[in-house]
Amino acid sequence: MRITQDFVAVRVPATSANLGPGFDSFGLALDLWDQVSVHATAGPTHVAIEGEGAGVLDEGEDHLVVRSLRMGLEAAGVAQVGIQMHCTNRIPHSRGLGSSASAIVAGLGLARALIGDPDALTAEDILAIATDIEGHPDNVAPAISGGVTVSWMDDDGAPGMVHVSGESPIDPVAFIPDFELATSKARAVLPEQVPFADAKFNLSRAGILAAVLGGQTRVIGAGNDVHDLLMAATEDRLHQDYRRQSMQPSHALVTWLRGAGKAAVISGAGPTVLSLESIDPKVQSDAQAAGWKVLPLKLAKSGVQITRGNLSKIDDGRVFV
Repeated sequence: MRITQDFVAVRVPATSANLGPGFDSFGLALDLWDQVSVHATAGPTHVAIEGEGAGVLDEGEDHLVVRSLRMGLEAAGVAQVGIQMHCTNRIPHSRGLGSSASAIVAGLGLARALIGDPDALTAEDILAIATDIEGHPDNVAPAISGGVTVSWMDDDGAPGMVHVSGESPIDPVAFIPDFELATSKARAVLPEQVPFADAKFNLSRAGILAAVLGGQTRVIGAGNDVHDLLMAATEDRLHQDYRRQSMQPSHALVTWLRGAGKAAVISGAGPTVLSLESIDPKVQSDAQAAGWKVLPLKLAKSGVQITRGNLSKIDDGRVFV
């Protein structure tokens, strides 16, 4: 294989993971997109950054999108080239909205677009490489496919994912703070073991979450409507409370929103808070007054898309079909 396209572009959505009980497994794509374009050149690499990360992120070979693109080309057995890249970043960084996963998937999507062969760097290939870079697939999976995903890794470390079909009843709203939290710091406070009762509790809640996100809302017994199901489905005992000290404002907001009757969780490793239900204007204004950026977002139905290059004309440029 070789590079056949000299100017390509992709867009990739923000993601949220965990969603309460689905630690390191559940994820969803949100209608907030980064856009990246690349000219293949014979000269040195340079990255122009607009929006999030401008003036902070590396503008050369150490940029995560560049490194991921090069890993994609290497995996496909394609010679490396110089890169002139332009990033329009809308996904906040270090906020629990999957910015690193989106950057990785963008780079691999760009490598696929540069090659221009639909058999190069398939969705399965991108999932494997992206998981290897990121360390876990819960954010990269929805960044690839869009919608709602459940992902895992087998005993050999190979990732898998299921795209949850059906009409999801959620109406996401992100509450984004003005402070960052590194994923490594958020994960460092988690225990090696948890009580059996807590593990059993989360298994039942994760089962409800998978059913509800897949559009299954008929219930007998406890839980009379979608709201009741979402409240039950987003309960967690495995990770959120252990992280309380590292992001106290986020936990206070989750408690407040749930007390107001909204199915709210920590988004990924935080500190963004995600409500899976729409909120009323009073709740929004109170949160904004407390310093939170409130962003109603739709579920992104597609994942990474090639928007320029010959593959943009196939399946609307989607990698996962």
